[in-house]
Amino acid sequence: MGDLGTYIPIILALTLSRDLNLGTTLVFTGLYNVVTGAIYGVPMPVEPMKSIAALSIASNGTPSEEVFGVPEMMAAGICTAGAMLLLGATGLMNLIYKLIPRCVVRGIQLSQGLSFALNAVEYVRKEQDFSKPNYGNGEKRGWLGLDGLILSIFCACFIVIVSGCGEAGEDAGEEAGEVIIMEVENGDERERAVRKAIASLPSAFLVFSLGVVFAFIRKPKMVYEIRFGPSRMEVVKISKQAWKTGFVKGTIPQLPLSVLNSVIAVCKLSNDLFPAGKRLSATSVSVTVGAMNLVGCWFGAMPCCHGAGGLAGQYKFGGRSGTCVVILGVVKLGLGLALGSSLVVVLREFPVGVLGVLLLFAGIELAMASRDVNSKEDAFAMLVCSAVSLVGSSAALGFLCGIVVHLLLKPDKVVMMVIKLVCGLKRRCC
Repeated sequence: MGDLGTYIPIILALTLSRDLNLGTTLVFTGLYNVVTGAIYGVPMPVEPMKSIAALSIASNGTPSEEVFGVPEMMAAGICTAGAMLLLGATGLMNLIYKLIPRCVVRGIQLSQGLSFALNAVEYVRKEQDFSKPNYGNGEKRGWLGLDGLILSIFCACFIVIVSGCGEAGEDAGEEAGEVIIMEVENGDERERAVRKAIASLPSAFLVFSLGVVFAFIRKPKMVYEIRFGPSRMEVVKISKQAWKTGFVKGTIPQLPLSVLNSVIAVCKLSNDLFPAGKRLSATSVSVTVGAMNLVGCWFGAMPCCHGAGGLAGQYKFGGRSGTCVVILGVVKLGLGLALGSSLVVVLREFPVGVLGVLLLFAGIELAMASRDVNSKEDAFAMLVCSAVSLVGSSAALGFLCGIVVHLLLKPDKVVMMVIKLVCGLKRRCC
């Protein structure tokens, strides 16, 4: 449950403000979790396409700005999926993966992680109404109550005690996936046993379960609002105007983010976290992102992709194989078939501060992956990329600036990059 801090707020906001079919989205994202977890063998996350989701949430339907509704979202998702499938099938995604410098990828990861952390702090500090476009501008959250600051602080302290500062990027001599227990000098066996027992607790699961309990305490009568059975599934009707709007406003800004964060950053982060495991191929990840949306979007499921933040979150809270996301997928699938869209009444009462805590640790874990940049030149390019991405709210612009700075600092690599690009294109053309 390490990446639910990003999944739940976006899905809930779209369900309340744009009438997204929550039941269908749960069913398809559950299937995506099961398939990708089984294929890749790592805790591969399935997250909403954030650029498309943000555009839909922010659109208000004024005369100067048309509503970016479900048909437009689905059109944008299908077009993005087609482009990702094309890049993967032709092998161009693998070529892009090899050409992008590591420091620029770290810059994207750092900016995305800090962005998650900043949003998480807003979730904790302020009240959120996900049915409104600007839901982050609520009043300050009180200290007491079932969604107060004290509850969020308690959950954060609990996660720190159990999970510590994380294990991402440990020295090469330490086996990936091993739970590191800090042994106290001259400590006895009982103390080490207690420490080991604490470290083995599923912190994210316990925190999320506490949030569910508090949701029912906040509104006990919601039990009567829940309806059993799946939501009605039907093909979304997409007009010519919706195709045009979806491609121009949704696909064009989403595609660079999908390439960088959903494929390039995910592959590099996975290979860092699991060096002894199965190495992810940029080609296969791009193909799966394309394939799953070419199916689900036609039925109204939210366009989804993978994400380095979700992978870092899963790893932070103990995910070490594809089994954890397979289990999560089965749970989503079961809830989607059993409760359908009526599950929104539970999510509406879920303590947002608790979601903020989960998102905070997922973001920090992703940002911490950038600490292996050890040369001053690479650190400079990484920070330029991160700064532009955060301030300009554009991963594509930050990526471009990072590439330019990296090449200016290391002009000898410009020649090698051009040679690799020409040779790669020549092999594919021949």
